[in-house]
Amino acid sequence: MFKKMASEALGLSDIGKIIPPSDYNKVEADDYILHEDGEKIFFLIKSKQDEYCFTNRALIHVDGTSAMSKKRTLKRYEYYKYPVSSVLLETAGTIDLDVEIKFKLGVRNSASSISKTSSAASGGVSFSIDVDKNQLEQLKDLYKALYAMSMIESSNYSDYNGAYDTLNKAIQVMANNRSEGVNQAEELEKVTNYISKFLGDAKQKYVKKDYSDVFLKYINN
Repeated sequence: MFKKMASEALGLSDIGKIIPPSDYNKVEADDYILHEDGEKIFFLIKSKQDEYCFTNRALIHVDGTSAMSKKRTLKRYEYYKYPVSSVLLETAGTIDLDVEIKFKLGVRNSASSISKTSSAASGGVSFSIDVDKNQLEQLKDLYKALYAMSMIESSNYSDYNGAYDTLNKAIQVMANNRSEGVNQAEELEKVTNYISKFLGDAKQKYVKKDYSDVFLKYINN
């Protein structure tokens, strides 16, 4: 009991361990994976207080209030709704027991709010995860995967933003070239169908929901 209290007071209880794939079925987060829909765990960090489970679709955070409490809160962050950014890796100093990986999961703006000056995401949640310094090499794989994801998100957002700008210009041209005697109801239906198809195609092309390819490329544990 006193060892647990001392460990938590010193902050040692929150140093995470990278769990090997052979033990994924033993962690709490595995109970919340959408196995039925093809979701798969690619990386998992577990401390006495928390679990950080990186799947091909989302980060699942089993959030504990403290290392001495059994109470947990499940939080799920789908990557397409919470794009990854600001990925950092801090290595250990001489007397440090841990290394840190830091990143942010933003909140994606809706398509209707996109403009040239808006950002891909705002608000969101920042993470700073301490990991045993002896597992730095494995953590480097996660860093590369998350960084690659952030670059894909940034590129896709830029392309989507450009496509949305093109859509606005096309609508303006159509509005300015209305001919006399044209049935406005029919014109409105055409414009509505055009917008719907355009946004549907853009979403399919630029909104990435499954990052299996990225994790398979960079994760080697």
